[in-house]
Amino acid sequence: MSNLSQAFSHTASATSRWTGRPSAFLLCCLIVAVWGATGPLFHYSDTWQLVINTGTTIVTFLMVFLIQNTQNRDNAAVQAKLDELIRASKAKNEFIGIEHLSDEELDDILTECERHRPEVLRRAEQRADSKRRAEISEARKQATRRARTPARKRA
Repeated sequence: MSNLSQAFSHTASATSRWTGRPSAFLLCCLIVAVWGATGPLFHYSDTWQLVINTGTTIVTFLMVFLIQNTQNRDNAAVQAKLDELIRASKAKNEFIGIEHLSDEELDDILTECERHRPEVLRRAEQRADSKRRAEISEARKQATRRARTPARKRA
């Protein structure tokens, strides 16, 4: 990993940890309160409004990239853990790396997996009380319909 990439990852992690704390939220609330309180002092001028608009726009713009970076890293870590669980268990090893498939290919795999769902729902329905039984029954019917409908027709 390049130095720039490492520096960005370190900065993104530190910033997301800090901005996720209650103290960061309270600081933002304080800034907005101070800005609002200074309105009469600046006669609610266009410049006074521009200060908060510009500040929040810049922070929002930068936070989008930090949040995306954090989500990408978290997703990659979860994928690696799931792949390892699949590899080490009796699960189908062909599921390893399916996150790289197209949406259409993922829909086909989901359809195949859902074919087993009606049976699981039928067993849950037998164990449930009457109100819950009706909900599970409806879910089982919908799952059966989806399993019979090719993924391409559903799209």
